[in-house]
Amino acid sequence: VNDLFVISVALLSLSTMPPNADTSILRNRVTTKINAGDLVNNDAATQSSLRSLKGLTGTEVAINGVIYDIADFVHPGGEVIKFFGGNDVTIQYTMIHPHHTGKHLEKMKQVGKLVDYESEYKFDTPFEREIKSEVFKIVRRGKEFGTTGYFFRAFSYIAFFFFMQYTFATSTTFFDYNNWYQSGVFTAVVFGIAQAFIGLNVQHDANHGAASKKPWVNDLLGFGTDLIGSNKWNWMAQHWTHHAYTNHSEKDPDSFSSEPMFAFNDYPIGHPKRKWIHNFQGVYFIFMLGLYWLSTIMNPQIMDLRQRGAQYVGIQMENDFIVKRRKYAMALRAMYLFLNIYSPIANNGLSWATFGIIMLMGVSESLTLSMLFSLSHNFIDSDRDPTAEYKKTGESICWFKSQVETSSTYGGAVSGYLTGGLNFQVEHHLFPRMSSAWYPYIAPKVREICKKHGVKYAYYPYIWQNLASTFSYMHKAGTGANWELKPLSGAA
Repeated sequence: VNDLFVISVALLSLSTMPPNADTSILRNRVTTKINAGDLVNNDAATQSSLRSLKGLTGTEVAINGVIYDIADFVHPGGEVIKFFGGNDVTIQYTMIHPHHTGKHLEKMKQVGKLVDYESEYKFDTPFEREIKSEVFKIVRRGKEFGTTGYFFRAFSYIAFFFFMQYTFATSTTFFDYNNWYQSGVFTAVVFGIAQAFIGLNVQHDANHGAASKKPWVNDLLGFGTDLIGSNKWNWMAQHWTHHAYTNHSEKDPDSFSSEPMFAFNDYPIGHPKRKWIHNFQGVYFIFMLGLYWLSTIMNPQIMDLRQRGAQYVGIQMENDFIVKRRKYAMALRAMYLFLNIYSPIANNGLSWATFGIIMLMGVSESLTLSMLFSLSHNFIDSDRDPTAEYKKTGESICWFKSQVETSSTYGGAVSGYLTGGLNFQVEHHLFPRMSSAWYPYIAPKVREICKKHGVKYAYYPYIWQNLASTFSYMHKAGTGANWELKPLSGAA
């Protein structure tokens, strides 16, 4: 799923080139000088440890400019915290801990302070406080995880997936059309959709830590990512970075992962990232989305678990937690390739026809997933430059407001049952560690608070309306129509 990721085979060759970490965006920010006397903790050990972001070790994280050692920290949510070792996780920490207070951080060992910390976003704004206060009246603390209904749907989708996985891997009737439901075409299309349902309804909640209060349940269900051809840890690296910096043209991996084949970012006319082919992307981008599965299963990033989009913006992925999991990631990928490429060929013969059936399965999964992902943040009037005010004035912008104005919601509860609540993209980005089962209940209140605070909330009653807006946006972003002079108004 997680997230759009690398979209086409052409992109694959670009994504395998590791960027220079020293020139990455998050690691070369404007320096904010901090004096030793400003430290929260005035003990000698802390005062002597004034470091830059590049100086963090694999067992350290930085939050609000303070460095914490997490090597021996027992995190209530499990070992996943060590996944982020070596990084500034201010936004990731804050967005995933909506009930955060200063006392939470006191449980970790403070070992220093960053001398180059800055933030484009701010928290604890009036809008954030009110929307959290009202939503938490609906979903009480500790109750935000998966409901009975959620687990019924999740295990129904899991059962459907394993049935179709067995059918696809063992079928010897790909070219027997006497019984259409046994044919390779039918099996491939249905199995592709079954995989997409795992990505939408099972692994997504789990890898957000939202399916269950028990870390092992989230960890186990999170491997659904690997069962459908992707990878749990690469997905988390890209997707959590996407959540932190949604629609940020330089920091959201989803916003630039499809370049140069097509562009989600609406770059100004003349921008070097604009290509002549983008003029036609409103027509062909959907076909490129169909290659998502192929580019994912062939992506060599499975070998080092350095998700290139996240790495480009400065996320470090060389800590022990990640290094130790590389062998498991490769083993799971080998299993997937054996079941879904080798087995069908062994059972039905090596031919272009067999290859076509396998590709049909991949396209079925790709379009089911990627079309739903692409419409979430790419639509007419979506905020494509959420930190514009910060760039102009240096004033940090409300992170909660930016999440609403870069996302859209469509449909209602039924759409949520099919898409794992991803149709409630606004609600999901505001409360990423809340189970998708709760989004239909909080959506009306979220809209009400947004209206009160003058925050733009994009809602489409039907999915086809959101899709139409996405196609229109992709065309205009490709042609630069939004930047052309409007002669009747005189506006640019």
